[in-house]
Amino acid sequence: MNMPIICLAGPTAAGKSATTLALARRWPIEIIVVDSATIYRGMDIGTAKPSSEEQAAVPHHLLNIRDPAESYSAAEFQADASKLIDAIRARGNIPLLCGGTMLYYKALREGLNELPVADPGVRADIDNEARECGWPELHRQLAVYDPITAARLAPNDSQRLQRAIEIYRISGRPMSEWLAQARPQRRFEHDFVTISLEPSDRLALHARIERRYQQMISNGLVQEVEILHERPDLHTGLPSVRCVGYRQLWDFLDGKIDMQTAVEQAVAATRQLAKRQLTWLRSQPERYVIDCLAPDASAQAVQRFSAFRPTDATASS
Repeated sequence: MNMPIICLAGPTAAGKSATTLALARRWPIEIIVVDSATIYRGMDIGTAKPSSEEQAAVPHHLLNIRDPAESYSAAEFQADASKLIDAIRARGNIPLLCGGTMLYYKALREGLNELPVADPGVRADIDNEARECGWPELHRQLAVYDPITAARLAPNDSQRLQRAIEIYRISGRPMSEWLAQARPQRRFEHDFVTISLEPSDRLALHARIERRYQQMISNGLVQEVEILHERPDLHTGLPSVRCVGYRQLWDFLDGKIDMQTAVEQAVAATRQLAKRQLTWLRSQPERYVIDCLAPDASAQAVQRFSAFRPTDATASS
């Protein structure tokens, strides 16, 4: 009987990468990366992408699969991850889902509503309007025809606002109405178990987030964003540019804010991201929590993971 699919989840800066390497030293693991930022080529420092050494030590899937000018949906992740799970198991290895994009976990585990396919032309029109009048004004307009969706979105949540407005303009039906429809059955039926790295002290995680971002700056993050900024086909309407830590430096390079403000805003946005990730994780009743601040967090994850292995007969040497 197959072991369940293990999801190693946690907020940003929780130490997921170090834990996956600890697991890979003991078992024949292949990692399916659950991250909407590390999919982009040329975005390495600000996404905390696994190093070349880490990628050489254990196979990583769904890294560098898109150019920053392209998009990638939760539905595409659902399809790709499902195929990878079967392929990895067919090789006699263990698939491990690891990352912090909770919508991707939700798509794979629960399925997705059938929503209208994205329309690049409609999105471009929405982005142009946002540049002229601002996202808060588009949020106000959304509240007129889709008050349910508008109530759960922040006025500056550009990515989600764009999608909600796009759906209405394509279909003539509000997004909330689409989401109220029954979710289709999943084509792949797996048992999922979540090992969740969560902080016992949120302020300590906040400090870790700030240190990590400052280290990213020292490692050349500004120069990485400059290369992207010079491309005429990239703009703030794209999901890649809107990634936390990138959008703020983009505004700095556009001359809208100074460097100190950019860093402060990036750290604040990353903390907000961690808060949303933790909120989602705490809604998962079947998760096993490990304090990510504990010095033996990786060892605890190894112990927990071993409980789901039928035997260690297939463990790597």
